[in-house]
Amino acid sequence: MPDPLPTRIASPANDAGFPASGLDASADRLLEIVLQSLDDDQAQDVISIPLAGKSSIADHIVIASGRSSRQVAAIAQKLAERVKGAMGRNVRIEGLPVADWVLIDAGDVVVHIFRPEVRSFYNLERMWGFTDAPLAAGEA
Repeated sequence: MPDPLPTRIASPANDAGFPASGLDASADRLLEIVLQSLDDDQAQDVISIPLAGKSSIADHIVIASGRSSRQVAAIAQKLAERVKGAMGRNVRIEGLPVADWVLIDAGDVVVHIFRPEVRSFYNLERMWGFTDAPLAAGEA
């Protein structure tokens, strides 16, 4: 098995006290595909936040950055192709024309890819309770 991806993964227990991962094998496989695709395309500051027991929208939310709008768009398009090829599922993509913030809804995994300035402004990590999230400009 290859070395683990260089990602920060939040791993709180869900409300029942059980580990959030391992609840659904297909969701875990999808998360692996997403993280590997982001790594292959040199996405930066990738984090994965388990949502099982916190929200019904998905099992995982993944947040990453691209260096430019062009890279954000390329990362999103390749991710959609890889999920379709590996899992046979179409994903929904929002925000691709501007590519400051692209949302990819793959069902069990929702991926947000930002340009760094936009990511800092919205700071989704903190909204989901990820305590290691960087402070937005002007926060102390």
